[in-house]
Amino acid sequence: MATNASTFVRQSMLEPKPAPSSQTGASHWIRTRLFATPKDVILTILALALIAYIVPGMINWLFIDAVWSGTDRTACATVIQGGVLPDGQSGACWAFVEAKFQQFMFGRYPADERWRPILVAILFIILLVPMLIPKAPFKGWNALALFIVLPIISFFLLIGGFGLPHVETPLWGGLMVTLILSFFGITVSLPLGIILALGRRSDMPVIKTICVVFIEVIRGIPLISVLFMASVMLPLFLPDGWTFDKLLRALIGVSLFASAYMAEVVRGGLQAIPKGQFEGADSLGLSYWQKMRLIVLPQAIKLVIPGIVNTFIGLFKDTSLVSIIGMFDLLGIVVLNQSDANWSTPVTPITGYVFAGFVFWLFCFGMSRYSAFMERHLDTGHRH
Repeated sequence: MATNASTFVRQSMLEPKPAPSSQTGASHWIRTRLFATPKDVILTILALALIAYIVPGMINWLFIDAVWSGTDRTACATVIQGGVLPDGQSGACWAFVEAKFQQFMFGRYPADERWRPILVAILFIILLVPMLIPKAPFKGWNALALFIVLPIISFFLLIGGFGLPHVETPLWGGLMVTLILSFFGITVSLPLGIILALGRRSDMPVIKTICVVFIEVIRGIPLISVLFMASVMLPLFLPDGWTFDKLLRALIGVSLFASAYMAEVVRGGLQAIPKGQFEGADSLGLSYWQKMRLIVLPQAIKLVIPGIVNTFIGLFKDTSLVSIIGMFDLLGIVVLNQSDANWSTPVTPITGYVFAGFVFWLFCFGMSRYSAFMERHLDTGHRH
């Protein structure tokens, strides 16, 4: 009697069984992450006690006792301070932030012309979002529009021209200046840092010496000194009648400073590439620039994404130092408005610092999370 062999062969794979309930869920996470060892138990209890001690007071100050609306300092001051609040109640003065919000965003930019920086911000977001999506098409055109076309359009929109009134850069301020400085610094420092890193590894003595001297000199002095020299000393070496806009000096100083640190980050990635990659490119007959552009740099930059983003985050926060040359970024304009007698209360400065810190944290945290996403997206087996 013949037997059908197909009756003994499974035609489909078994469905995977779910993990045991003891190995999944919140209880498993709590048991393994917070109470796995006696030391973990002690640290968890101490952390929870610290949170229970600090968080209620913070919530109370930030939200419950906070003042959300008002026209002057009396809304945020207690009776003994000349205000309307009961003595002992001193929450955050968000009314101050609400009243000064436009200045925090645009500085002294004319109120009836603030649609121009708003339009620039909208264009920036429209071009940035598809640039950050890995699978978005037309990356080349997108990069061209974001890094070349948009700065040119933004220049005429913000400064003026083609029928738009002229707005001097000393009137700029707030978050607008912070974003302009950081975007320009990031855009310039990455390609310039790559060139400096390649130059430092060059076999040509003159090129290598120039790059080494530039990197070591810039990294050896603080950013405040760079900004001070760009603002005060640079005009002394210019011919009579020549001058540079103060914002342009800050852009150049910040970009050069960041490029020196970026060069060392990229150089670390280049040194991490196995020698066989260089030899394989040479065996294919590729030129130096083809070898770097097609094989070496893509791998090196992928390896140092955390370092690159860390430099970007540091640059974004360091823009607050432009106050040394009389410019007012977000933090600078917050500090400037704290001297307004109409809003002079004990809680006004703290509220302003909390607002500025939250805005800085929001942007830096976003860059950090995107960096982690790109690391996972580009991970090809370096992690074990």
